[in-house]
Amino acid sequence: MRSAVILAGGAGSRLGSEKSHLSFGSRPLICWTVEKLQRAADEVIVVARNANQATILRSMVHGVVFTCDSIFGFGPVAGLESGMRCAKGSLVFATGCDLPFLNVLVIEKLFDLAEGYDAAVPVRQNGMMEPLHAVYDREKMLRACENAIERGERRIQAPLRELRVNSIPVDLFRLVDPQLLTFFNVNTPEDLEEARRLWEVGAAGCSSSCSPR
Repeated sequence: MRSAVILAGGAGSRLGSEKSHLSFGSRPLICWTVEKLQRAADEVIVVARNANQATILRSMVHGVVFTCDSIFGFGPVAGLESGMRCAKGSLVFATGCDLPFLNVLVIEKLFDLAEGYDAAVPVRQNGMMEPLHAVYDREKMLRACENAIERGERRIQAPLRELRVNSIPVDLFRLVDPQLLTFFNVNTPEDLEEARRLWEVGAAGCSSSCSPR
């Protein structure tokens, strides 16, 4: 069984608005994210920052499991800990709610590349990892997040240090996502403007598996 976890708790301070509510094609971005992940995994879990946010998101998306951050102030580490604890699959794809062009074929490839490892994490040419576009062994990542929280470490790289990671060059995915738009995340107003431009032109000709329409 494969699971997918969406971390929806970020307040979008740099963007100035709630990321999960961003409108693409007249629908909230989280709706598109859930639908895409339902094609790649057997279950989808949305991790909210608190019960109030979870209530709002429940009115927007259906057919998913909701949970909340395990502890306030630990950002994605707490979100991942809650998501891994809630998941039923042995392998879990983890992502944020700010990637408009997630590519199902890339996600499926990551699941395959996680076999025999504790994690499969894409790595950009500059060495930057994509820990919120990665697949994890549920039990190993849960334990690593618990340990990071106990140590007071909030950075998402902290639990990764305990894992056997299959570090995958992002260029490997160009066969199914030539422009690597699956990794495009929206952090600033400029990012949002560019994402909406790409959305309007059909994700710049990406494959049907990552097309917004």
